[in-house]
Amino acid sequence: MDLSKNRIPDPVKNIHMIAICGTGMGALASMLKDMGFEITGSDQKVYPPMSEFLSSKDIDVTEGFSKKNVAYGPDLVIVGNAVSKENPEVVAMNQMGLEFCSMPQAVNRFIASGKKPLVITGTHGKTTTSSILAWILYEAGMDPTFMIGGILKNFESNYRLGSGEHMVIEGDEYDTAFFDKGAKFLHYDPSIAILTGVEFDHADIFRDIQHVKQAFDAFITGISPQHTLVAFDDDNNVSDLVHGKSCQMIKYGRNADSVWRLGSVSIQQPWTYFDVLKHDTVFGNFKTRLVGEHNLLNALSAIAVSDTLTIPVKAVARAFESFEGIKRRQEVRGEKSGITVMDDFAHHPTAVRETLRAVKPFYPNGRLIAVFEPRTNSSMRSIFQNIYPLSFDGADIVCIRQPSLLDKIPQKERFSSQQLVDDLKRQGKDAHFFPDTDEIIDFLVSKATSGDLVLVMSNGGFDNIHERLLKSL
Repeated sequence: MDLSKNRIPDPVKNIHMIAICGTGMGALASMLKDMGFEITGSDQKVYPPMSEFLSSKDIDVTEGFSKKNVAYGPDLVIVGNAVSKENPEVVAMNQMGLEFCSMPQAVNRFIASGKKPLVITGTHGKTTTSSILAWILYEAGMDPTFMIGGILKNFESNYRLGSGEHMVIEGDEYDTAFFDKGAKFLHYDPSIAILTGVEFDHADIFRDIQHVKQAFDAFITGISPQHTLVAFDDDNNVSDLVHGKSCQMIKYGRNADSVWRLGSVSIQQPWTYFDVLKHDTVFGNFKTRLVGEHNLLNALSAIAVSDTLTIPVKAVARAFESFEGIKRRQEVRGEKSGITVMDDFAHHPTAVRETLRAVKPFYPNGRLIAVFEPRTNSSMRSIFQNIYPLSFDGADIVCIRQPSLLDKIPQKERFSSQQLVDDLKRQGKDAHFFPDTDEIIDFLVSKATSGDLVLVMSNGGFDNIHERLLKSL
């Protein structure tokens, strides 16, 4: 394919989007539609909620890929990163000589143009940190634009078109497109960036931690000397990456020599109260419904950015008090017979561990029952086989499902849920293996009692286990 054709024409009226039902592509499609472009799209699996969301925007989505979908000759084709060069629409696009680009290129051209990007990066906490920052800017009257990988409850949306000068972007280290294997975040030129931490993940595209660090190194190196990186201070990988870089640097976290640090923290359900120190002086006192130290550190980075943007501390405090959180991030889906069912996106071993630590103090009168589905390309691989057993210390009962998509992984590389359960049992944990979701629901109905928290962790729909369990209890 001739990549020199990878450009965006002017003017553009009709846009076709291949693999439109991804979270980012769906948000971009909606933003472009709101801006007056005519949008069509296609995807292999078109189902709720994204299908209904796009339909509500009057966006025509076709199920399945076919050259017929681009036969009308759109001015531009936006190609999702899950699409291969063998895709029939890509083949037809190329044969017809249609102009095409990746999702980040389209964001830059149509959405971020003329804005000051605030780009949030890191292996963990991107969605939460982006959401907090977007809400602070909104509450401060700065009318931000944002594009985030989760649904903000305050907006019931993962995107917003604002007239203010800033755009909050969740910066993804995953690759851009089949014709651009560089990380998505390399397309953005941040006026301020946040780096929450760097660990190995995305085993389907990264070989090892050094390969991951190469992507982040390229991003940080690209930040201009006039712009700022807000970096977590308690991560050796981050320390290695920021050393010697030319951009402005602000550290946050736990270290005494960092500009921004967490002060005292107390819990009075449903609130977490926390103090923030700037240069060893109390900057402000805040209350939030967010739980866990990891989320307070996410909050701390957003506060550092807010102060850099000269947002008054009172406005920041108001924003934290009114922030309603993100769907699928420690989201209570319901309560039956005194049993609480919570949904969380956690899948990486660190995220599982920190999520369990975070929620446990809020449910002191019952047991914490962890239900985990390994589903990502990393978690279904044996790369974390010996690390996951260290992640469930905070749980009283552990339920591990057999991965439903395991046949996508080469046999020698596959993760074993049964081995994880055996390892947890050797550690004295009350752990159980399940081949399917039905058996998990039956087990929970027989086991859970009033006061218990059932914490379901998966990055997928998990066979709608949350609603089915609530109906069965």
